[in-house]
Amino acid sequence: MCSSSHLLNLGANMEMETARLRRIALQLILALLAGLLAVPLFANEGDPPARVARISDVQGNVSFQPSGESQWSQASLNYPVTTGDRLYADQGARAEIEAGPFSVHLSETTDLTLANLSDQIMQLGLGQGVLRVSVFALPNGNTAEVDTPNGALTVLSPGSYRVETYPNDGSTLVIVNRGSLQVTGGGANQRVDSGQAVKLTGTDPIQVQFVSPPGQDGFDEWCASRDRRVESYRHPQYFSPDVPGSEDLDAYGSWQMAPQYGPVWYPGGVPGGWVPYRYGRWAWVSPWGWTWVEDEPWGWAPFHYGRWAMIGPRWGWMPGPVAIMPVYAPAFVAFLGGSGFGIGLSIGTPVGWFPLGPRDPYFPWYHYGPTYLREVNITNIRNVTNITNIINVRNINSIHYAYQRTAVTAVPATVFRSGQPVARQMVRITPQQIARAQIIPHPFLNPTASATFAGKQVAAPPVRAVRFTRTAPVGRETASRAPSPAQYSRPPAAVQNSRPLARSSSSRPPLINRNAPPQRGATPAPRNNAPRFITRTPPPPRPVPFAARRQAMQEHPGRPLEPQQRANLRAGKPAGPMRDREFPPHPQPAPRGNSSPPAHPSKRQ
Repeated sequence: MCSSSHLLNLGANMEMETARLRRIALQLILALLAGLLAVPLFANEGDPPARVARISDVQGNVSFQPSGESQWSQASLNYPVTTGDRLYADQGARAEIEAGPFSVHLSETTDLTLANLSDQIMQLGLGQGVLRVSVFALPNGNTAEVDTPNGALTVLSPGSYRVETYPNDGSTLVIVNRGSLQVTGGGANQRVDSGQAVKLTGTDPIQVQFVSPPGQDGFDEWCASRDRRVESYRHPQYFSPDVPGSEDLDAYGSWQMAPQYGPVWYPGGVPGGWVPYRYGRWAWVSPWGWTWVEDEPWGWAPFHYGRWAMIGPRWGWMPGPVAIMPVYAPAFVAFLGGSGFGIGLSIGTPVGWFPLGPRDPYFPWYHYGPTYLREVNITNIRNVTNITNIINVRNINSIHYAYQRTAVTAVPATVFRSGQPVARQMVRITPQQIARAQIIPHPFLNPTASATFAGKQVAAPPVRAVRFTRTAPVGRETASRAPSPAQYSRPPAAVQNSRPLARSSSSRPPLINRNAPPQRGATPAPRNNAPRFITRTPPPPRPVPFAARRQAMQEHPGRPLEPQQRANLRAGKPAGPMRDREFPPHPQPAPRGNSSPPAHPSKRQ
């Protein structure tokens, strides 16, 4: 006969096993749902990418140039980086960008262009300097490519890769610390595996010479320490590993379980009265348009994924479902406006917004299709039972937004459109003014040029214009794995940064390469011929400069151009009218020639 304690233990074990099986079943369902939904997501041409990079670390002077622009600005932490953007790490500087399962590290005097970034590809152009790429995972259908003047490097497996490009002697050093890659272009088609290194010279043809990999230096050690932050993250069960910035959260807050929401992250050290989307600024980033940039160093994942909720006296952040690929959004907010919103204010009508709650629908202010609308909501709303009911809204006024009355932030229109910091220039809004406000699709304001910069404007660094040329690989190898590879000397790592850097623990004396790239102060005048990147994957068409886009946006201020409008401008044609109909309809007068009523958001094409 069983004792009562034995029966209790048996019952507890059965309950735990039942809970475990339920969790497994839920994960399988979510994984299946993710697979089913991922197919149409990628098939919707013109939808914005679900994957975006961020500047995840900056040490020293790092410059940033938005896609299609000539002006440079200071790079800032957690600023979005996407197709066509360019970074330059000055002498004594380092930088890191993260994009899904990829981390890209820049050493000093390094010129990097993000040639292409989408849900399937990360394509980099290294004009000069030293780059290290860490690939934590390489999902099916994904490609990571580094293009240099001496060949295209296609990553074949997860691993760690170092690339050094020296324009002065026209060579590139490729080191595979872990993994494997393929060198193609200019008659070359060579595989390089873990522990091997090759020196590339020439362009057509490319000479591939196996060399001895040099020893580790301070830059390698810094990269490894950054990678360990990602690989040793303590709470991977809480949200998808494809959400960049998750490794920042443990140092700035804590996780707790909430009965209604599941795992919730609470930020620590925030001031009294802290509200999401208040301590930062609005920037203009194509193709999304208005994009929130948070001040706090942890301010990436909690403001572009998941949702915030007021739980007791504290704000907590809830990630989306673990098993579904996350979809980036520029900000999960709803905007307030309308003529009644500014009554009683000497500044006129302000721009207001509030954070979306865990079950509030998100209606983007940029071009999207019906599948994107579903995806961007289902991957970020917590505890969704019927996503169709959440986004299938006919009347915006029927939505009971969780924080429309309690967490509104408002600033003068000049502050918003010029990308100025929000917190110290807030406008006090009364409950009566909030009650008179209307939900609007976006502020009816075009950005100034300053809103397109990552930071304050800076002088152009010593880099040249670049161009990409696709060279189809041939089906042969140009070099065999030499049994006695040549010795390759690496320039010494003498880096001075705004923050102390880890020094190399290697006892090996530095080897001097007299063809090392010059320091910034000694950089020769730019050559007339622009460097050519050899690519395996053709990059997207050249972007349209902001000035041309802004002129075309005058008909509907504050609304990013649609794909066909950008294509028309690239072809030298007028942008033409917008085809999308906004939801909710804008309270401002409709653009000329468009008197038809707004359609439901799920009907947008």
